[in-house]
Amino acid sequence: MAKTDFKSVDEYLAAQTEDKRAALEHLRQLIRSIVPQAEEGISYQIPMFKFHGALAGFAAHTNHCSFTTANATTLEKFREELKGFKCSPSTVQFSPENPLPDDLIRKIVLLRVKENEAKRAGKR
Repeated sequence: MAKTDFKSVDEYLAAQTEDKRAALEHLRQLIRSIVPQAEEGISYQIPMFKFHGALAGFAAHTNHCSFTTANATTLEKFREELKGFKCSPSTVQFSPENPLPDDLIRKIVLLRVKENEAKRAGKR
């Protein structure tokens, strides 16, 4: 059975194949550069960034990698730009050979920041 009790993002990435690890590490560094104040950790056994709540995460699977927005509405705004990628309401599948464009990740993560900030402001 595959390991499922990861304690850190580094431990999670170390358990992946080289190609998936490289793709996910790139995504990790990109998210860090966009929201340097975000905290990273493991949530539901996948790497997740938090900034005023869940922000975005990523995972490796048998036949693909995934990027998640931790909500079911954000990706809908990017459906046109996500054509060619398999999507659920909150997750996009990609492969190391066909990664998500950095500019698109940047736009999605910045929107998630705005969404989380608005949600936080509404609670005050």
